[in-house]
Amino acid sequence: MHIGISGSTPSDLAVKTIKTVLDDYGMDSVYVGNKSRKDVDCIIVTGGDKGVRNYFHKTQDPQIPILGVSESETSGFLAQVDLKEFSSYVNRIKKQDYETSEFTRLGVKIDGKPVSSVLNDVAVFPSKSAMLMEHILRVNREEVWHDSSDGIIISTPIGSSAYSMSAGGPMIFQDSPVFGIVSVNSLDITRRPLIVPDTSVVEIDDISARLYCEVILDGIDRFKIVNTLECTKSDPPARIIKMKKDSSAVSALTKKVRLAEDLLNMPPSSKLLLKTLEYEGILTQRELAAKTLLPDRTVRLALRHLLDKGYVKKKISIRDARQKIYEISN
Repeated sequence: MHIGISGSTPSDLAVKTIKTVLDDYGMDSVYVGNKSRKDVDCIIVTGGDKGVRNYFHKTQDPQIPILGVSESETSGFLAQVDLKEFSSYVNRIKKQDYETSEFTRLGVKIDGKPVSSVLNDVAVFPSKSAMLMEHILRVNREEVWHDSSDGIIISTPIGSSAYSMSAGGPMIFQDSPVFGIVSVNSLDITRRPLIVPDTSVVEIDDISARLYCEVILDGIDRFKIVNTLECTKSDPPARIIKMKKDSSAVSALTKKVRLAEDLLNMPPSSKLLLKTLEYEGILTQRELAAKTLLPDRTVRLALRHLLDKGYVKKKISIRDARQKIYEISN
């Protein structure tokens, strides 16, 4: 069996650790980065859920099954295995004793130009917050609404429990053949989220705001948009190896529901930090302040609240013992 390894660089500590473990078990492995390789049976991707999303943004061949590995002790939904326990799964990998789940992706065109497919969601927002955006939503070339709102989100089933849910969208079971559409803070109080078949062509056009608008892919990449966004089902789907049967879509959604109930009573700064850690993965306090644009004191207080509630845990960075890092707890 030939194993590929994908990470930030070949010299990354997690990549080197996985390579060493595979060597110890007599398994052939090679660093592949995000390049398409037909000679590997599966690819091990480091960086947790964020690393998995990044991988599918950049790879040209999503058909090869991938196993997501997190450097933290917190297993995600896409990356179930943490680095410390990786060696205990190697024999199962060697025997191909695992299940592979398929995740629908969204193909995206911005002003007619194809860009990366997304695993979670695609959103259109004005380039600055607190600014309304006008747009027309069309499904299969027919106009559904002409709206004025903070923005709009189109999500896959796996992405429905991320940004879309925070904006009031429904949670969709992973194997449902649909997409979710949410107009964020619409001026029309009757506006409700939509569920459309994943065979649909979803278009957002006549987009306008006082400043230019942006398309955000999985919370990672940003592109300026002039007028039209088109979304369709992207084939083939992402194939992800599942090693743990207890991390089902139902249990993941159950956890999201409980968290959503607690979120109602959280300060806005705590909510923002929690969402940032969900999207970005492990961060230092300084990195959290930079990404959220919150004052240092506000970040400290929000972290203390999240630590006290058990939503976030603090660790010493293995790369720099002087640094404390924060991550979402199990």
